[in-house]
Amino acid sequence: MKEFILEMEEYAKDKNVPIIEKDSITFLMKYIKLNNVKNILEIGSAIGYSSILMASVSEDVKVTTIERDEARYMECLKNVKKCNMDKKINVVYQDALEVNLTDQVKYDLIFIDAAKGQYIKFFEKFKYFLAKGGIIVTDNLKFHGYVGSKKPIESKNLRGIVSKIEKYILFLKDNEEFDTKFYDVGDGLSVSVKKEDLK
Repeated sequence: MKEFILEMEEYAKDKNVPIIEKDSITFLMKYIKLNNVKNILEIGSAIGYSSILMASVSEDVKVTTIERDEARYMECLKNVKKCNMDKKINVVYQDALEVNLTDQVKYDLIFIDAAKGQYIKFFEKFKYFLAKGGIIVTDNLKFHGYVGSKKPIESKNLRGIVSKIEKYILFLKDNEEFDTKFYDVGDGLSVSVKKEDLK
């Protein structure tokens, strides 16, 4: 497993596929273990790196991961099979904003790591699928150091992404339904829990 994880890291580097930073996945795996997380929903599979690592925490962990890019979806499926995790990880090929989840399933942890411009929409759509005491974790809130930086950003596209992430951070801070903590881990993480679950 260890060798295969290294292979995936190499693949991501070579093919320029964004995968979660090591500090961030360590943080998540620790949380899963300490809080006895069983059911995880991941928005944005990429090549399956984070879902495989999250599913590997314990026998009981199950992951549903959603990916809209066909090439990444196929790569993710291949990697999940290679790790013999096809019984633990369900890979869904669809745009997360169009996917219809069953109300019967609730998730202990929802991990948002897909199109940055859609973060608010993802949060608003999937918050209804949180189990009591469950959390929503969002990755890349520093976006390689660009968010909150005073340096001018040349690229218009990059400026757009950074502006959307900054809007999302404000959305989390002002959210009356959720209490959010921000962690300076990896590329910046947030952990949101329903305020009523904190009582």
